[in-house]
This record gives sequence, C-alpha cells and structure tokens, in this order.
Amino acid sequence: MGPRRTYCGGVGLEHRLDYDWGELIEADAGTDPVALLERWLADAEANDVPEFNAMAVSTVDDTGRPRSRNVLLRGVDADGSLSFFTNRHSVKGRDLERHHDVCVLFSWLGIHRQVRIQGVARPLGDAADDAYFASRPRESQIGAWASEQSTVIDGREALLARVEEFTERFAGADVPRPPHWGGYAVQPVEFEFWQGRPSRLHDRLRFTSDGSEWCVERLSP
Repeated sequence: MGPRRTYCGGVGLEHRLDYDWGELIEADAGTDPVALLERWLADAEANDVPEFNAMAVSTVDDTGRPRSRNVLLRGVDADGSLSFFTNRHSVKGRDLERHHDVCVLFSWLGIHRQVRIQGVARPLGDAADDAYFASRPRESQIGAWASEQSTVIDGREALLARVEEFTERFAGADVPRPPHWGGYAVQPVEFEFWQGRPSRLHDRLRFTSDGSEWCVERLSP
C-alpha cells in the first residue's frame, strides 16, 4: 500500500484528537432518549457549538443510493418527532415522497458527541407549514419562491433575477407560503448516542422501542 494521501497544500490526514470532553453512563442517560436528546441539544447550545440544531438527513432514491444534506431542526415533540422544513420539489422531497425511511445525524464534534436517529418521515400539515413559514424573515420567504431547489440554473445572476421578480410581485403584501414548501416530522424508531472517550474507547448507547418503552443497550466502540 502506498503512502497516505494528504490534502492539497500539505495538510496531513494524520490529525488525531483524543476525546476527553465527557462520558455517557447508563445511570446518567436515563431511559428516555427524547429527554437525553433535548439535554444534549442544550449542552451544544450552551457550549457555543456552531449551528447546534443542524442535522444531516439521509434519504435514498429508487435505486437505493443514499443522499445526505444538512437541515435545521425546528421542533422536537414529546414523542420525539423531529421537524424540519424544505422545498418538497427538491431531491430530498422527491426521495421522501417515495421512501419514508430516513437517518438523521447530529454532529457536535466540538464537544465530542454525535446522535444518530433512524426514523420515518411524514409531511406536516398545512397549519404547521403556514405557521412556521409566517415566522421566517421576509427575505427567506422570498427565497422560498425564487429557488427551484435542486434544479440546474445558468448562474447566480439567474437566481438573483428571480429574487427580484418575487420581491416585486409581493411588494406591499404578506408573502404567502409556496404550495410546494412545507415540513416533515421524523418519527424515531432508534437512537444511538455517541460520546467520544480517550483511546477510541467511546461510549455508545442505543435506544430501541418495542412500541411501549425504550430498551437501552451499550454498544462496543
């Protein structure tokens, strides 16, 4: 095997960090993964993790090929459902229309934590979509109309021209929600919490549901 690759500019791939920020013990984790997720979200915010509510959502297409992208978590219900919003004509929206199984990943590397969630995504209703869209900044509302998400465009100038078009269209009026824009709720069926530990002997706790309660298991790192 040849020498390991380096990034352009000479930055090496030998970088190694020994994780020692904290620990994940069953007695502290409890038996409710939703409560633990909310605590970890609060920890990430308190420790100034950038975009602490960003999560990677992975979908699959008709051939089984996975695709991942970051979205922003916009709500956690008591049952653990995670909500986010997007253009339903986008690649992710088309994937979710046909294949509801998804994987969600929170990466809080600054505090040596990750949370992986397997779940099923379903569209939210019009009332939730309208309420959240109305709370967005006006520029973001215009952007939702201007961007035909995931489609090929000639250049940024073309996008900015559409922004100007819809800015003029809705001048002096509230911006309505585009009919193709809305939210999804991911209903979790499995959680895995990962806490980095020294010598790569990480803590990993998996929560699985039998329909009435959560079972907690420790996984080998």
